[in-house]
Amino acid sequence: MDGLFEVVVFLAIATVGAALARKLGLLAPIVLVVAGLVLSFVPGFPHVRLDPDLVLVGILPPLLYVAALETSVPAFRHNLRPILWLAIGLVIFTAVAVGFVLHALLPAVPYAICLALGAVLAPPDAVAATAVARRIGLPRRVVTILEGESLLNDATALVLFRVAALAAVGSAVGPGEVSIEVLRSAGGGVLVGALGAVVFGFVHRRITDPLLDNALSLIIPFAVVFVAEEIHASGVVAVVVTGLALGHRLPVLMSAASRLQVGAVWRLVRFLLEGLVFLLVGLQLPDVLQDLDEPMGRLVGVTAAVIGTLFLARFAWLFPLTYLTRLVPGVRRRGGERKPVKYPLVIGWAGMRGVVTLAGALALPFTVSGGEEYPRALFIWLAFAVIVVTLVGQGATLPAVARWLKLPPDDPVQDALSAAGVQQQASRAARDRLNELADSAPGPVVERLRRVVEERTNLAWEQLGGTERETPSQAYGRLRQEMIDAEREVFRLARDSGRIPEEVLVRAYRDLDLEESLLRRESER
Repeated sequence: MDGLFEVVVFLAIATVGAALARKLGLLAPIVLVVAGLVLSFVPGFPHVRLDPDLVLVGILPPLLYVAALETSVPAFRHNLRPILWLAIGLVIFTAVAVGFVLHALLPAVPYAICLALGAVLAPPDAVAATAVARRIGLPRRVVTILEGESLLNDATALVLFRVAALAAVGSAVGPGEVSIEVLRSAGGGVLVGALGAVVFGFVHRRITDPLLDNALSLIIPFAVVFVAEEIHASGVVAVVVTGLALGHRLPVLMSAASRLQVGAVWRLVRFLLEGLVFLLVGLQLPDVLQDLDEPMGRLVGVTAAVIGTLFLARFAWLFPLTYLTRLVPGVRRRGGERKPVKYPLVIGWAGMRGVVTLAGALALPFTVSGGEEYPRALFIWLAFAVIVVTLVGQGATLPAVARWLKLPPDDPVQDALSAAGVQQQASRAARDRLNELADSAPGPVVERLRRVVEERTNLAWEQLGGTERETPSQAYGRLRQEMIDAEREVFRLARDSGRIPEEVLVRAYRDLDLEESLLRRESER
């Protein structure tokens, strides 16, 4: 009961913290980390020790899976080059740089274990990148690159971490062993992910009950990770591959009712898990400080050096990546116009670390080759300090940096024009199909359906108009909302007076709620 009570308390705090962040116009991850830091010093507050396996197998997979489900595969493929340069090249570059700096400051500590910590610190957090980038309204291409980087960089970091940790404890690690580890981890992850996409896509196609579709969707990331871990492949890669493949084909795998429910369920799961993750990070402070006995001067110096290296390494990699790679023949033609300096600047500033960094640090070996000890508590502190500084510091200032750089937003007029053009083609296809079937239905029904198609087309073109006057569709939504409220009241009074049973009220409310949600969605376009 105590464990269940603690979970409920944490979820309640995460919910209140997220609500407070929205009320104050702040980013929820930052508010929750700070709340965790404060609560960690409150006497009697539940003490939680973060389990690395819980993070890597229990929390990260569903968050990566839902992020992959919502990622546009065409946009991901279009930006694959910068995504891979960041998710693979930048992680290795950063890990090596941090390893060298840390080994230079602590020459008695073997370079291999310093490199292992560098691998832990290198990847920006998937949860933080998604939560912050979308919240502040960065351009769509920037968000795609950041999300793509965060989906894949953990796999690179974990492979490098495994190799460095093996070398640190005295295992022979050469080019052959590294190649085998990379092939098994990345290649095995791709194979498991592809297999998961085929198997679960087949099952989704044959499920007609939305509740079963929801249950299967929640099981998929864990099933894929368990299979990948069983063969020592990358569970991160496997989950991402399965999520991208299923998300791209979701319209043909699930019914409309299933897609609506799955979307709602995953929004709730992500909201709760993200809040819980950031709160738990802040609550780890007492454990991090418990075994730390470094002199203050050394502690501050090493911490500042490592954070500075992480910060500089990201920019040192991004600018050559952005501009020098365009000298390669064909890159300019595929990459489009040269991007101004503001794009690598904002991408560089978005290097927030999160719970995976702390989980990796907690998984560091206790001794190195020959059973020798090393300042493991200092390494864990460095991971914690990096998370707090990057998440609170960079995360809190990223909106201001984006405003200062004046990044050109996505053109809403162009989006509306594209949507209206496609909607007109879709309406034409719908009318053609209706004309083919017109003889099988009464005339009034056919005319009503023609009006529905025409209204949808008009609604799409109305988005191109100005916002000074109320459009016909907006007037329709406003009046229809009042009518729905009146209908609900009649059904409620009828239920209260005993004229209809509860089941009738529930069915009526469900239909009215669906119509209202559609009205709200159209009004937000």
